[in-house]
Amino acid sequence: MCIGAVVPRTGRLARLGDPLAFVLERLAPRLTHLAHGSRRLPLRLAWRDSRSDADGARRAVAELVRDEGVQAVVTTDGTRVLPAVADSCEVLGIPCVSTAFPWQTYLLGRGAEPAARPFRWTYHFAWGLDDIAAVFAEMWERVGPRRTVGCLWNDGPQGHSLRHPRHGFVPVATARGHTLVDPGGYREPATGFEQCVRRFQEAGADVVTSAATVEDLALFHRQAHEAGLRPRLITCSRWLAQPRASPHTDGLANTRIATLVYWSPRHPFRSSVDDTTAAALARDYRRSTGKPWLQLLGPAHALLEVAAHALATAADPTDRRAVAEALGRTRLDTVAGPLDFTCGPTPNVALLPLIGGQWRPGPGRQPELAVVTNTRLPGVAPDARLTVGL
Repeated sequence: MCIGAVVPRTGRLARLGDPLAFVLERLAPRLTHLAHGSRRLPLRLAWRDSRSDADGARRAVAELVRDEGVQAVVTTDGTRVLPAVADSCEVLGIPCVSTAFPWQTYLLGRGAEPAARPFRWTYHFAWGLDDIAAVFAEMWERVGPRRTVGCLWNDGPQGHSLRHPRHGFVPVATARGHTLVDPGGYREPATGFEQCVRRFQEAGADVVTSAATVEDLALFHRQAHEAGLRPRLITCSRWLAQPRASPHTDGLANTRIATLVYWSPRHPFRSSVDDTTAAALARDYRRSTGKPWLQLLGPAHALLEVAAHALATAADPTDRRAVAEALGRTRLDTVAGPLDFTCGPTPNVALLPLIGGQWRPGPGRQPELAVVTNTRLPGVAPDARLTVGL
């Protein structure tokens, strides 16, 4: 039997694939066999490069099916690439588990609506846009109640889903009394944010929320500073993944960007495969790669845990239909936290809880993430207070 992974190893999303690539290498010698009842069945892991684009992702799925005979596929990838993996699996009848971004973005990006059951073979676990809004609003309210918030959202999948009138970010944020100022979507990579800065100034926005790339957020921050716009707090749901030091982004760490936290070494969870703790997994990643841990590391590990569990609990692990049915029944404690596909917010989806974090300047020009709110996961104690500007 074989579990296949579609991983971005080349192209613009290559760094996003680092955690899953590490997990595949780490678990390959641990997942050589699978206990299924009284039988011990051989198991192996295989992967293909998505090349960071949708066409490459579709080719990767086809190769895993044709060349490796996979029973299931797992993936983490970008918002334009991951849906191509899932859609290919749906067409080919291959069980698929994915993670990396909000479940509403996952559904809407595939042309589906929440609450419907349009998919038979594909499953996703993550957090929701409503969860992001709740965590961000809690941090805005440290500035004060009923804030005027500037929205720096692109014209791509992230921006479209954030703006969704029923299932997105907007309904939760406005229900808490906040006024959102949305100048409209911008094309990535951005060439300038002068119009956004003017709109925020005219509206009196003292908080800005964003789903921008590192480079675009740095550009906005520089142009806002030059125009005299000084937000007391910036929240960003996308800069969280790869906050790297560079001549263009050094100022962002000092700006103390607030973000969401879905996994950290301090999360009190263990792997269902080998009992590895979150702290040990992060330590192993740093030792092996020489790089700081990334939030995606925990969910990437959980992908393989879920896939292995589905094979082990399927009526017939060689029957892809039985594996897909087992995924739908999955309730599993993983290193990313407990996952329950039987009672998610919509069919085929399981939730990860979110808490609030803030980036601080760290040693070696590498930003460090501090936990500042833990309402939705009290088991992770805050290690700092949220810092807001005057």
